[in-house]
Amino acid sequence: MPKLSANLSMLFTEVDFFERFERAAKAGFKAVEYLFPYPWEVDRLGEQLDRYDLQQVLFNLPAGDWEAGERGIAALPDRVGEFQDGVGLAIQYAKTLKCPRVNCLAGLTPAGMPESNVRKTLVENLRFAADALSRENIRLLIEALNTRDVPGFYLTRTSEVAQLIEEVNHSNVQFQYDIYHMQIMEGDLTHTIRENLGIIGHMQLADNPGRHEPGTGEIHFSNLFRFIDEAGYTGWIGCEYKPSGKTEDSLGWTKPYL
Repeated sequence: MPKLSANLSMLFTEVDFFERFERAAKAGFKAVEYLFPYPWEVDRLGEQLDRYDLQQVLFNLPAGDWEAGERGIAALPDRVGEFQDGVGLAIQYAKTLKCPRVNCLAGLTPAGMPESNVRKTLVENLRFAADALSRENIRLLIEALNTRDVPGFYLTRTSEVAQLIEEVNHSNVQFQYDIYHMQIMEGDLTHTIRENLGIIGHMQLADNPGRHEPGTGEIHFSNLFRFIDEAGYTGWIGCEYKPSGKTEDSLGWTKPYL
């Protein structure tokens, strides 16, 4: 049976961020994730987790100026110092929140820079982060995004992530497999998951098209969940979707699993 976590950046947005923890717990979730914890005091976040008996299972490394359209800085040769500082900040938050994994967004492919420099920067940054996080028993994840929602993102397919992980060659790097993004880019979900199960450290979901809840699009989630169980995946699956209506009204599909 899949273990579902509530992505509080996408779900329960009808209320203030700190109220979303209670909403998630009342809906039956035992774990939460969200894009970034850094706008808030870490102790206040921890209090919400403790109050509602929730696990923090994921958040992202600092990813640059999100509001300005940046989607990560790990592949930017002129931002290495900022990336390394961000790893240190993420570790502080992860340790306090007892979060066992942190995701890295590679970012948009920088224009006007040699590909070899971009690749070298990304590989070295991931090795730095993997080393620093491993000393604190925190897993580093890396993911691919679709080019429809995020044009120009550096990593767009499972094969690209697998190749990068092999190149980084560090035991503390795994793949965050996003079902929604990979359905758009390559489909063939069950085969791809089976072939890459050994490097998948976390999953996220949304249906396609629309990025809404399961049952609103083309993905047969009950079959997919059964396959994921049979394949032996025991990690979390983050509900990172945009509810088609009120969040609670979009959660009917979770009843067999929460």
